[in-house]
Formats: sequence, structure tokens, C-alpha cells
Amino acid sequence: MFEVIALTVQDAQAAEAGGADRLELVADMAADGLTPALADFAAIRAAVSIPLRVMLRIRDGFTPGSVDELRERAAALRAEGAEEFVLGFLDAEGAVDLAATTAVAEAVAGCRWTFHRAIDHSADRDALRAAVADLPGLDTFLTSGAATGVTDGQEVLAGELAKAGDPGYRQRILIGGGLRAEHVPGLRAAGFDAFHVGGPVRANGWDTPVDPAKVAEWRALIDS
Repeated sequence: MFEVIALTVQDAQAAEAGGADRLELVADMAADGLTPALADFAAIRAAVSIPLRVMLRIRDGFTPGSVDELRERAAALRAEGAEEFVLGFLDAEGAVDLAATTAVAEAVAGCRWTFHRAIDHSADRDALRAAVADLPGLDTFLTSGAATGVTDGQEVLAGELAKAGDPGYRQRILIGGGLRAEHVPGLRAAGFDAFHVGGPVRANGWDTPVDPAKVAEWRALIDS
């Protein structure tokens, strides 16, 4: 699985052309990725055929803000054709905000979704995984293993992969957050099979669009 972050139609088409399996749709990467506008989602959905996971996040940081607004945005996106989502919330102490996460998950009932990198900023990863393990639709954790990125999180990632199948560890591990090309061979050798990038497939950071040639390079690296 190779997932690419897309902000625009141009990004989405370039990612698909380069060989991405799936897109994560966001807006405002200065805030680390917020829910895109409904019109932007609709335009991207019309422009590509690969699956899209849409971010449900309305504020910087990992506390939820207005749960009612999140649920309303989820409902509007579903009405426009969204079928997969990305979400997950912490409280002020860094524990999973189970009430907010459950409420938003209920708003996308019947859809598959990813618990995003809030897990890397949580006070207790194991407790978070246990708390959300049985929420309907949750099939993936997007994680680098550490708040500071993959370089520092590889030991944690390996430990979680070793628990695959245990309660709280049945979901797929999608590695993203500080992921660099040199990490991939070792991660593939260790048994990881899902990768997520945004900045590395752009020529010069978030102000530049996704480059299909860079996507293709990552595709070949992951498949090799």
C-alpha cells in the first residue's frame, strides 16, 4: 500500500499517474492537515479513480474542537460520495478522547477509516490502541512510532508489528511522518507493507505540487 497526501486536483492526478494506491485528502498543511472543502473533495473525486481517505480535523493540534461540526462535515462529505476517512483525537493530557473519536466514527458508520498520527503524540500508545480497538471501521493506524518521526520510532514500530493480531494490534500499520527513502528497504525487510508520504514527492515542500516522477520513484522503491 502506497498512500500520498493530496491537497489539489493536480496533486491527486500526479499521485495517481505515479502509481499511488490511495490518497489522503487534506487542506492547510501549515496546520498539519485539516478537512478539505467540500468542493475540493468533489473535484478530486471526479478527477481520479483511486480510493480517497478524507481528513476529519478542524483545528491544529489533536484535540477535536466542535464534535458537532466534525460530524456535520462528515455527513456532507458522505453525501458528496466520500467513503473513507482519517480521524482521531486526544484530550489535553494526551490520552485518547474516546468520546469525540467514537462520536465522529459513528458519523462515518459503514466507512473504513485510519486513526492518524495523534497516536504518536499520545501519552500511552498501548492504552490508546486498546481503547479504540473495537470501533467499527477502524482498519489502519498511521504512525511513525514517535512524535519526532520514523528515524526515532522504528523500534516502537517493530514492537507493534510483532503484536499483529492481538487486541488493539489487528489494524494495519501505515508508516508515515518523517519517512525517508532510506528507511524503506529496512522496513520492507522487517515486514511492513504500507507507506504514506507527502513532502518527499514534491520538488520543494508544500508550496509545490506532487511530482509524478517522484511518486513513481517511491512506488518502485516500495515494490523492490
